[in-house]
Amino acid sequence: MKQQRYISVFEHETLQTYENEAGKFITPEQLEALYGFNDRHGNKYFTPVRQGVKFAQYVGVIQIGRTTIEVLPKTDQSNDTHKWHNILLQMLAECKKIKRESVSEASLRKRENSLLDLYIEMYLDEVEKIIQSGFTKKYLRLQQQSTALKGKLIFDKHLRKNLIHKERFFTEYTIYTQDNLYNQVVKRGLEVIEKLNCSSSLKDRSNALLLYFHTVSDIKPTEKTFERLTITRNTQRYKEALYIAQLLILNYSPDIKSGTEDLLAILFDMNQLWQEYILLQLKKSAPEGVSVYKGSKPFWESQPIDPDIVIETADGFHILDTKWKVLDQSKPSAADLKQMFAYNIYWNCQKSILLYPKTDSSPDDFYGSYYEGFKEGHGCQLAYVNLLDLEGRLDKSFSKQVYRFTEIKCI
Repeated sequence: MKQQRYISVFEHETLQTYENEAGKFITPEQLEALYGFNDRHGNKYFTPVRQGVKFAQYVGVIQIGRTTIEVLPKTDQSNDTHKWHNILLQMLAECKKIKRESVSEASLRKRENSLLDLYIEMYLDEVEKIIQSGFTKKYLRLQQQSTALKGKLIFDKHLRKNLIHKERFFTEYTIYTQDNLYNQVVKRGLEVIEKLNCSSSLKDRSNALLLYFHTVSDIKPTEKTFERLTITRNTQRYKEALYIAQLLILNYSPDIKSGTEDLLAILFDMNQLWQEYILLQLKKSAPEGVSVYKGSKPFWESQPIDPDIVIETADGFHILDTKWKVLDQSKPSAADLKQMFAYNIYWNCQKSILLYPKTDSSPDDFYGSYYEGFKEGHGCQLAYVNLLDLEGRLDKSFSKQVYRFTEIKCI
């Protein structure tokens, strides 16, 4: 059996089919699997380079056969993978993409498994809860042949199929069953785990749970399948399991030809994760009478204008745009400044804020005005917020700093 391998890389790092200085490499078969996966998703996850790939801003985990690749965020010169692994878990927990108890102090110290193992463990926990509370049941309408007149006789089909077999009836009836879409999707999630390279304890748990689904039909869910799954009071207990099942099922690419390898990827856009994290923290600490939300207004034809964060007060609006990038000098891109200028005009606010993660090389906060002939005081604030506190955990105190920039008093 091939040996299990773990590789940790950072966003924008290159991984190739020959060993680099850190001893990292992938096989040609794994590279081919990565190319195929990237092609199916609009080539957004990485850029092909000679005999390898250069990762983009997406972070998370990729498993190819028995090799697990963790792609981690990074904003400084530190190559401490354990540190950035924990930061990623904390941000995912803050944004409710994993459970908060999964990133407790104790679990962060002892956890050596990949993010994928964490999601599998969470999924199995949720499936166990569903089994303990009882499967949801739905009414299912069936049409089929039977030797007894049960339900409603479908007359036209009965005549067409049973002219010779007088002893049969083609009927329609309903049954109350656990063989419904919710349980079919959960079962498929367990079947995907069977094919993954995870710890034997997790695989044993998954196989044991599958036994409870022996009366549930096999399906191959698509994105449209998950769109049909609505969460109601009776199916609320399925919410977390369905979320993880969607990640596992839709991102699993089985080996469909000889020479390739099974691949599963759970990846998050770091720009969106940073934006969501900042938005949630500002909402939590918003002073009374202040509204914080994701902005969107009609702009041109069917195209909206969408600032990352809008802070609304009785005195007007403040626009924030989050940028997951290192800005060594107070020189944002021209495109970013033009974008903020448009936000100022459209929301009738005099000052917008570009918000970056702070590093050792970050300059001081800086306010720059637009062309003075346009409008007095009309400009853009460049601000940098600490990612970590002194204990190495996410620093959530930046909210007061942001509200200070907007001159909003935050208690």
